[in-house]
Amino acid sequence: MKSLVALFAGLLFGVGLGIAGMTQPAVVLGFLDVAGAWNPRLLFVMAGAVLTTAIGYRLVWRARKPRLEASFEMPSARRIDGRLLVGSALFGIGWGIAGYCPGPALASLGSGIGSVWLLVASMMLGWWLASRWPLRSNPHSST
Repeated sequence: MKSLVALFAGLLFGVGLGIAGMTQPAVVLGFLDVAGAWNPRLLFVMAGAVLTTAIGYRLVWRARKPRLEASFEMPSARRIDGRLLVGSALFGIGWGIAGYCPGPALASLGSGIGSVWLLVASMMLGWWLASRWPLRSNPHSST
């Protein structure tokens, strides 16, 4: 059941990205072009996502436990470290260059555009490399 709910949520998310135009790199790059032909569409999509998330969290936290899991799981890490900063910077640089972030890139795989497939393959390689990057043991870390 959990897999079906995840599939439905992913499909709904992908359809929403397509309807909002977020699978078109020109829309994203137009948002980043604040000195030129600025396109605010992405700002409205982000605002809608933040509002939906805020309402969703308020509703979810009222429950004693999730519907499809035994308990809630929250990340324990609270520290901002170099790994987080470098990863965030790489994410932003890649998004600015390609005009895609991971969700719209995955939603665009069906478009047949070769550069999207290359981008997704690069993201997967990056995720794989990051999962193998050694973490230094830090006595002050909460992980």
